[in-house]
Amino acid sequence: MLEVKALTKTFGSFTALQDISLNVADGSVYGLVGYNGAGKTTLLKNIAGIYKPEKGEVLFDGENIFDNEIKKEEIFFMPDDLYFGPYANMKKMADFYNGYYKRFNYETFKKLTDAFELDVSKRINGFSKGMQRQAEMVLALSTHPKLLLLDESFDGIDPQKRIFMKGLLKEAIKETNMSVIISSHNLQELENLCDHIGIINGKKISITGAVNELSYGRTKFRLAFAREFSLEEFTDINCENLTRDGQLVLFTINGNTEEAEKQIKKLKPAVTEKISLSLEEIFMQEMKGEDYDYKSILN
Repeated sequence: MLEVKALTKTFGSFTALQDISLNVADGSVYGLVGYNGAGKTTLLKNIAGIYKPEKGEVLFDGENIFDNEIKKEEIFFMPDDLYFGPYANMKKMADFYNGYYKRFNYETFKKLTDAFELDVSKRINGFSKGMQRQAEMVLALSTHPKLLLLDESFDGIDPQKRIFMKGLLKEAIKETNMSVIISSHNLQELENLCDHIGIINGKKISITGAVNELSYGRTKFRLAFAREFSLEEFTDINCENLTRDGQLVLFTINGNTEEAEKQIKKLKPAVTEKISLSLEEIFMQEMKGEDYDYKSILN
């Protein structure tokens, strides 16, 4: 089990992460969501033991990861910005990782390179971006890690190979009880793969939980009216993101909807629709992005 406890990471006077806490159980897939620059990569590097936090700690199976060579052998970090030596091919990289990971398995490496149809003798830097990510995934899974950290690792991969990679991950988790943390900007992709999600906002984890429970207590209402009305009639409803589009009204309720539904009935809408928020809607609600004046920017 991975435990991140009250982690704070600074670079000089800049605070990148502040008081971050999260748990990832064995066999769990945890999705990390946030805008570019929110601190996702910094958090993964702290978890991998590359960075040392100024405060807090990262524990894996109860042991501190930083400067712990034995525990680091059980962790594989696949960064967004991949690096391979100028003349490195997959065979050379396999030999390289075999020197650092005692669980590296050449038979697994052979099966995976065949499955991905990758030439182990060709220079990896001659591969496309998507093929380089596939190559690194092959090397990662060949080390048989107990904790796999993926930073935007599906970016640039065609849909067919992406489905194949996700299938491999699911099978590896099933067979070995491996834990996985994935950072991605593709919310739909995480929703379909992860069982838990954490959203980084303002240097902190603003919300975390099981994917199938995150929308609990967060409800969107869509009302249609056959009569004339104004938004002032909604002042007694404790709602957020109230908008009007012609005869339609949209808003969200955080928490128990019982009182809101009583007030809605008093408004006598022609149609009332109650919908659970999607992961993307929850993300946007948490981030509370500002509305841009596009005209003033372009003129």
